[in-house]
This record gives sequence, structure tokens and C-alpha cells, in this order.
Amino acid sequence: MPINYKKYPQNWKTEIRPAILKRAQNKCEMCGIENGMTGYREASGNFVPAEGLQADTALEDGERIFRVVLTVAHLNHDIGDNRPENLRALCQRCHLIHDKEHHRASRWNNKHKNNGELGL
Repeated sequence: MPINYKKYPQNWKTEIRPAILKRAQNKCEMCGIENGMTGYREASGNFVPAEGLQADTALEDGERIFRVVLTVAHLNHDIGDNRPENLRALCQRCHLIHDKEHHRASRWNNKHKNNGELGL
């Protein structure tokens, strides 16, 4: 899902995000993958570097090469809580894993709210 920067403080791109990436030494704080690397993930989740190949290249076995882009995750899912201890630099995969249960709960709540089942 694209980020809506209108919901973030003005200094998100210029101060907050760069400070978190610097603290993380430009690596995912969960799996250690480096920002900007190109490669693919095996079914096990292991990242396989593919030096010299461009992102979106298809390999013979059907794997697609992608470029790692670090994101900054709010550990408590509150985008208004931008304390450094609540923020982590995560690759796309780790960010999705971190958000999985939160997204599941949000979908469930939205579905039932939209159906009038929650009495809200």
C-alpha cells in the first residue's frame, strides 16, 4: 500500500526516516539485508543476491529479481508515535510480517463495521 505522507510529520523524509536508516546502518533491523541490494527470495525466505541483474528481471526458474527498499515501521502501528524506540528500519518482507496481524485485525473490523455487525 502506498504511503500517505499527509499523515506524517513534515520532517519525516528529511529527518526522521534518515535518522532511523542511519541507526540501522542502512540494513533491515530484523533480517539484516542491505538497502538497495538486488536479488530474490527462496521459498524458505532466504534472500539470494543477484549482482549485476536489474530489478524486475525474470530468472529461468520463474523467480523475479527485486531491489530491496528499506521502509520505516511503527512498532505499535501508531503513525503519530515517531519516537526512535517505536521505529525500525525494515525491508519490505519484514515490514509485511510485522504488520500481518494488525492488517488482519483491521480487515476484520472494517468488514464487520461495514456490515453493521459491530454496532458502531
